[in-house]
Amino acid sequence: MAFHTRLIFKGCAIAFLCIAGVISIASAQQVTASTNSAGIAALPVISPVLDCASLTSADISAAVGAPTQITSATAVTNGKPAPYCDVKGNIDPHVGFEVRLPLAGWTQRFLQTGCGGYCGEVSLRVENATDCTPATNGEMVLAATNMGHSGGMGDAAWAVTDAQARIDFAYRGQHVTALAAKALTQKFYGQGPRYSYFSGCSDGGREALMEAQRFPNDFNGILAGAPALDFVTQNTYYFGWNDHINIGADGKGILTTDKLPILHKAVLAQCDAADGVKDGLISDPLGCHFDPGVTECKPGQDPSTCLTAAQVKVARDVYAGAHDSNGTRLTPGGLLPGSEKYWGGAFAASPGKDLSKALNGLAESAYEHFAFENGPPAGTTIRDLKFDRNGFEGATQLHGLYDATDADLSPFVAHGGKLIMYHGLYDQGMSPLNTIIYYTELQKIMSKSVVDNFARLYIFPGGYHCGRGEGPFHVSLLYTMMSWVEKSQAPYMLLASHQHSDTEDPEEDERQKAAAAAAVANGQAPAQPTRRPPPEAQQADPPDMTRPVFPYPLTAKYIGSGDPNDAKNFVAGPPSPLPASLLNWAGTSFYAPHQELWCTGSGATMSCKKTP
Repeated sequence: MAFHTRLIFKGCAIAFLCIAGVISIASAQQVTASTNSAGIAALPVISPVLDCASLTSADISAAVGAPTQITSATAVTNGKPAPYCDVKGNIDPHVGFEVRLPLAGWTQRFLQTGCGGYCGEVSLRVENATDCTPATNGEMVLAATNMGHSGGMGDAAWAVTDAQARIDFAYRGQHVTALAAKALTQKFYGQGPRYSYFSGCSDGGREALMEAQRFPNDFNGILAGAPALDFVTQNTYYFGWNDHINIGADGKGILTTDKLPILHKAVLAQCDAADGVKDGLISDPLGCHFDPGVTECKPGQDPSTCLTAAQVKVARDVYAGAHDSNGTRLTPGGLLPGSEKYWGGAFAASPGKDLSKALNGLAESAYEHFAFENGPPAGTTIRDLKFDRNGFEGATQLHGLYDATDADLSPFVAHGGKLIMYHGLYDQGMSPLNTIIYYTELQKIMSKSVVDNFARLYIFPGGYHCGRGEGPFHVSLLYTMMSWVEKSQAPYMLLASHQHSDTEDPEEDERQKAAAAAAVANGQAPAQPTRRPPPEAQQADPPDMTRPVFPYPLTAKYIGSGDPNDAKNFVAGPPSPLPASLLNWAGTSFYAPHQELWCTGSGATMSCKKTP
């Protein structure tokens, strides 16, 4: 099986690409590596006891619990950031994986990374690794998986014909990969990892929570960013709502991209200064009670500077989120105030655009390939989705397979696990409300005092989907997690930074909107903004803003004097309470313990039950 591999170290305070010098080959004698930075354990280096190539004959099937083939094991002596043994393999039937084992300098840590979209390729991405020596020096075993199928991030055609692939994507792929990586680590070094970590964002965040919920003993520390935890609802009702409300009888968009800056400007005028400073960031969007009616055109007003009554209605519905005719919420909520400029592609089209296909390709793809055990009737499109309780119950019947919403993590706590969740508040792809509500449900079911001992949620004003943005979103979450796991240093305030290059320039923004619109026109999922300056530009681009980030529900409040771009001039501020109505929606029962479906598959047929 062929699969593509990438290795990216992202999240440094000065640069996204953190590449350290190559570690020289160590002697067989154990030495203390450079991991004795304050806050993480100073662990002895463990040297390999086998030659890399010998792993091709390693039999790890028993440890994995399924037939496992090692297809290659190659010593990469010029590997970045340090030499490693690159092992590729396959777990029956189609879970492709890669494990990178340091040839020298391994400090007994293991990191597995998640993937985005619908996965389909092996993508090793080490994120949020600022000042994290084990990551930047290549001292960690790394692993990743394609989650049981091949294809692009938006390709889901495999899901209808291959039930086992759906199960592997839902929850099995990451688990068996963790077992395989630990077994290979044991063989290569003569011992397993001392500490095991998982880090993922977007669907990778869902995968992270799935590990905590279903396989609580796999990892000591888990980072879950912008998690697609309400996977079925997110990819049907959350995205499909816009096909319901924002496509006119003529097949064209009602609220169009040219009107989004008008909305955003009005939101800032009302809510920007709530945190004590006008800086273009909404720190507490839940406390921003914005009515788009203030943007409606007045008699004689230039129509290019305001919204029509129909556009105002759409904007209200976008903020409110999917609901039925009685007002019952079919999603936890809609898009948050402040994110308006980034609604293009997924939530709004350019003026005059023919929307004969779905406004958002993700919604149609999920409705056709994931929502139903055997798919909807032939010819069904996302516009056939019924926005009522019966329609919701029919379209979410497999939530227990794909969703990571179980809010009882007691087994993970018993294992000693730590969880850090994070989300950018300008995220237009995955609603921050989903993450906030899940965290609130954790506290409701397990108690706040228990949750405080093992979990944190950080939300980043101005942050986009999984990184970058208008506000500071560079932070060393991996190091923070390791400090908590290894030294019991529970995190509180984090220091986040922003670079000028994190925010798209207008021309680049328009290019990305055009590309997203083209993808939608072809029935594909629009990509999230992904512009990255070249490494040399990143390194020359110092932070232009720093800001403290406090555990949710606290916010950062300006003290009233000093440079507002300097974190030292902010303190913890009180949050606005989460509206009780957001906790009462059609899927509220999804957070109850033990809703998971455990399934077996043969061909296109799947059989599921609620016990493993």
